[in-house]
Amino acid sequence: MSKVLYVHAKGGPPAGYALTRVAARAAVHLLALSELPAGVAAVAGRRCASVVTVPDTGAGDLVDLITGRAREVGADAVVTFSEYAVVAVAEASRRLGLRGAGPAAALARDKRLMRAAWERRGISQPRFRSVTSLAELERAAQQLSFPLLLKAAWSAGSTAHQVIEAPDEVRGAWERSRAVMAESALLGFAELHVAGAGEDFIVEEIVSGCAEEWFEGSGWGDYVSVEGVVTGGVFRPVCLSGRMPTVAPFTERAGITPAAVGARAQAEIVELARRSVDALGLEDCGTHTEIKLGADGRMWVIETAARFGGAMTVPQIEEVFGLDLIGMFTDQLLGGLPDWPARALTPSDAEGAAGSLVVLAVHGDGTPWRRRHRWDSAAVVRSAPVGAGSTLSVVRESSLPDGAPVPVYDPAAGANTMAGLCLLSADRPEAVIHDFTALVDALPRILPTDVTEEVRA
Repeated sequence: MSKVLYVHAKGGPPAGYALTRVAARAAVHLLALSELPAGVAAVAGRRCASVVTVPDTGAGDLVDLITGRAREVGADAVVTFSEYAVVAVAEASRRLGLRGAGPAAALARDKRLMRAAWERRGISQPRFRSVTSLAELERAAQQLSFPLLLKAAWSAGSTAHQVIEAPDEVRGAWERSRAVMAESALLGFAELHVAGAGEDFIVEEIVSGCAEEWFEGSGWGDYVSVEGVVTGGVFRPVCLSGRMPTVAPFTERAGITPAAVGARAQAEIVELARRSVDALGLEDCGTHTEIKLGADGRMWVIETAARFGGAMTVPQIEEVFGLDLIGMFTDQLLGGLPDWPARALTPSDAEGAAGSLVVLAVHGDGTPWRRRHRWDSAAVVRSAPVGAGSTLSVVRESSLPDGAPVPVYDPAAGANTMAGLCLLSADRPEAVIHDFTALVDALPRILPTDVTEEVRA
């Protein structure tokens, strides 16, 4: 039986979900670079041939650690689904002579390299500048047009995003973004391979989206993600996922599979994603490419990644399209020839729809809740105002323990302030949008009030 070294770190699809699907294809040796979520440790003990936990690994030793462990267990492939370990696993696989994202993996991780590669190919994207100091940010602000968005080059989940409306906000945004990156590193949400990655940023102009011209129905956000895979250097699109409008500044609230766009629009979006992925020179990896949709058919690539989409994107695809992307990708790394879709799948190919909602302490209009609440997964499932044909569940691995205080939403911290993650199945994408809109409005009434704390500004 083939052997796979599974490198676990924060982020990506739920670890329990991914682990069981890799284990169905090969003997799994787990290398955990961060603590396993509650409940996953027991699964790992049953499904893995070995489990080694190495917390607080020094960045300079990580590739050697992965390479050494892979040799010890005789791994035929090394896999990770975490944004923060993608570059290290790609380099380790290259040293071992195994399939992986390849030497260009950093271009799909470091937003500065990514944007520069696209700029060389003339690919549509927001105007940007790379910055590593306050002085560089101040100079960039003089060259670009406000409003601007400051984002960490190695971040994920909208962490450390800061909108800058005017020159007098530059210093405050810089200080806040750097502080959030330091806080995120303490929580384990930081690049594991590159020392000092928290000091690298880009600043870009904010382009105007226009969801109404792209989507069938209302309630959609103005960007999509193209989910796909690269096999032997060839990009293969799988499907599109849509979004609800983000919470300021740009924190994702919900992802929906499939995205309810027309066939012509989907073809244009997929072609831009193809050009963007091809420009990076990846070899064998999942891909997740985000594209902003504007008026009159305009589009801008925001970013791509050399891994599958995080949160529940992959489970949603399996539910709706019947594709086990993780299992198929494991086969790919092991030298197999999975039956990837010949084209990007559309809503007409789907069996129903699925979506995931990040629970944040903000109303539908983005204003914060007036009172503090405590998380209660059973209350959410029991009282959620969803349609008769919809089914709602809570992803416990990605949610706070019941009874924990719901964090106050911090625009700079993004998804780091989430309380829970909900999964919804429905008969069509528009039903997911409708049910999630109703649920967002109802959450402050459903969740018990925390009488011990006041809401702080």
